[in-house]
Amino acid sequence: MLIVSNLPLGLEEDEAAAIGAALRKLRARESQVARAAVHKKSLDARRQDRIRFVVSVAVELKDPQAEQALASPQAVWKPRPALSLTPGTAKLEGPIVIAGFGPAGIFAAHTLALQGYRPLVLERGAEVDQRTAAVERFWKEGILDPRTNVQFGEGGAGAFSDGKLTTRISDSRCGYVLEQLVRHGAPGEILTAAKPHIGTDLLRGVIASLRREIIACGGEVRFCSALEGIRLEGGRMAGVRVNGMELPAAHLILAVGHSARDTFRLLREREIPMEGKDFSVGVRIEQLQSTIDRGLYGRWAGHPRLPKGEYQLSHRSGGRCVYTFCMCPGGYVVPSSSEPDTVVTNGMSRHARNGANANAALVVSVGKGDFGPEPLDGVRFQEALERRAFQLGGSDYHAPAMTVGGFLNGGGLKLGAVEPSYALGVTGADFARLFPGEILEQLRLGIVQFQRKLPGFGAPEGVLTGVESRTSSPVRILRDENCISFGGQGLYPCGEGAGYAGGIMSAAVDGIRVAQQIISQYAPW
Repeated sequence: MLIVSNLPLGLEEDEAAAIGAALRKLRARESQVARAAVHKKSLDARRQDRIRFVVSVAVELKDPQAEQALASPQAVWKPRPALSLTPGTAKLEGPIVIAGFGPAGIFAAHTLALQGYRPLVLERGAEVDQRTAAVERFWKEGILDPRTNVQFGEGGAGAFSDGKLTTRISDSRCGYVLEQLVRHGAPGEILTAAKPHIGTDLLRGVIASLRREIIACGGEVRFCSALEGIRLEGGRMAGVRVNGMELPAAHLILAVGHSARDTFRLLREREIPMEGKDFSVGVRIEQLQSTIDRGLYGRWAGHPRLPKGEYQLSHRSGGRCVYTFCMCPGGYVVPSSSEPDTVVTNGMSRHARNGANANAALVVSVGKGDFGPEPLDGVRFQEALERRAFQLGGSDYHAPAMTVGGFLNGGGLKLGAVEPSYALGVTGADFARLFPGEILEQLRLGIVQFQRKLPGFGAPEGVLTGVESRTSSPVRILRDENCISFGGQGLYPCGEGAGYAGGIMSAAVDGIRVAQQIISQYAPW
């Protein structure tokens, strides 16, 4: 197909205007065109006096050779990427087991199952409906289930976020992931949106549909089945222990997610090579969505064709980066603990993004200089923060909180226009008792800097809720160029928990990548 890019589209113009402009640029006759549609659509709000959309249009001609002939600086010709899935000839000596059923595990299992490899998936948490019930009970009653929660269960941590599908990676597999999500019930708009999202409410149905197809193709998914042990013989995977039972496993895909601390400790005991990794910690900052919209759109705020305002901000100072992450327009700050007597926050939006508040993680990068050189020192750093947050919140899963004004200028939690959305309630606290001084300084600096870039970001009535500690995995499980662990043949560290992804899309892509490595070597089971 031909991609015609950088087509401006006014707020009052229909997408047909962009398609017409693309055909005129190509000088293509209508009789030549098989299909023309919007390929990507992004919003340019850098100048509030000239807010517009920027569109790229995909054009398919009836004659593919004519497509290549029309390629030019204005129109790039792109062959449709195909997923490379050529089975190898080696015999599988045992089952392919996948530990974890988040984005990486789902797409590894789905890719293998469609090709006839019949993977066995082990997920420590419950299936999505039971998991949702357990999460809602925690949010309403403060009763935490350590086995099934916002971090653990079908869909992984991404199932209770905004379902954001933005990614910084450029990989042809991304298009395949989007197509599969749409095929299983995600809105078709994610194929063209510059910042696609599904929404927590819709994502759950998509996940369940993917699981049903995996099973229909011969795969198996076992819930409430945490990985308890691995067995290697002669440097190769041989088996796993689950729920006290030994199971054969010639291949094990470790897609356990960034919160599987017991698994990290298990691997460390088995001397599987791993290292500590930088990550970030901070708070959730919550403002009125209308404040963010005015800051971004000015007088155009509230226009029916404008999306809810989003932002992504960063600032570097003194060798650190303070930045916003996982911004949830019209969303909620959600209790996200996976261990008793800890407080962890995250952000979530439904597909409609119609909540009164906007929220985002406001976080500061941390590294070995903050927590130590050993592989699990970062895990211990996270745990200490989360326990302190629990204590500062009153030891009842309330979250410690401050207003932006109180944090910058001193003072308690005197709430104003922004009502905290954290379901279990917040308690006023002094963040000087939560964070080291250097992190506090960076958080303050970030608010001041970002207010200059986005008016309203630092509004004094905004609410800061702690602690945001699960931004990414604190470890990397080392692997070679074929995605195989240096600790043993047949062991595949995969996805965000292993340190090779950051978000739903990149984790899903890494799951497919690992599945392709297995498929390329072995014939179906």
